Amino acid sequence: MHENTEFTLTRDCESILIPSGARTMIPAGTPGVITQTLGGSYTVATYQGLARIAEKDLDALGIEKPAANGAEKPASSSTGDVDEKMVWDQLRQCFDPEIPVNIVDLGLVYDCQLTKRPEGGTKVDVKMTLTAPGCGMGPAIAHDAQSKILTIDGVDEADVQLVWDPPWNQNMISEAGRMKLGMV
Repeated sequence: MHENTEFTLTRDCESILIPSGARTMIPAGTPGVITQTLGGSYTVATYQGLARIAEKDLDALGIEKPAANGAEKPASSSTGDVDEKMVWDQLRQCFDPEIPVNIVDLGLVYDCQLTKRPEGGTKVDVKMTLTAPGCGMGPAIAHDAQSKILTIDGVDEADVQLVWDPPWNQNMISEAGRMKLGMV
């Protein structure tokens, strides 16, 4: 939507450097270009390199926050029960900031377990990996996944763990992911 849009920051803006995952403040007046806009976060290129900016800070880029669409609204069911499909749908809204494919189609999500609590509510446990063990963005991507899962009505706890077994490889990418990456 705003990809390849040039900007000059209107205020200081918190961001996460890519690929280190380090938090930094990009100062007001910094010029740059938006390189990717997926899953509610924005990858930008500035003189500091690539960084990820959260949707809440779009005003600093001179962009109005978009109206919520169906995919980004908190998921809910008519019965109030949480099902695994709802969780997978939310995980499909999470993206590696350098790759324009969601973490599910990249094959990064290994396991998803739902546990109904006796006192009510549902706990979701997810095991996921990264394309490379040294990727500093791992905690940021895992936090993004957790945040999106917690928007589901009826989910009151979400634990997203980074695991390294089995090691990720390109064969884990879905057919849809392969098409998006031009690998078909």
